[in-house]
Amino acid sequence: MTMREKFASQADPELLAQMRELAKTEGRQFQALVEEAFREFLARKAGERPRENVMAHFRDSVRRNAELYKRLAK
Repeated sequence: MTMREKFASQADPELLAQMRELAKTEGRQFQALVEEAFREFLARKAGERPRENVMAHFRDSVRRNAELYKRLAK
């Protein structure tokens, strides 16, 4: 089991409501969503890699438009 450390902070109420709703919609714990947001933010700041959701959209676009890309390359 991963160790956890409690901390306190404050956030915009609407932002928190959106995060809680997303966690509920995805069937995930709120803390898991917060940790994912922390990881993605730190990775983006470090320039290590694009955000996973951005890459997922890119891969989907390449898959859907493969034929168009082949035609454009000619």
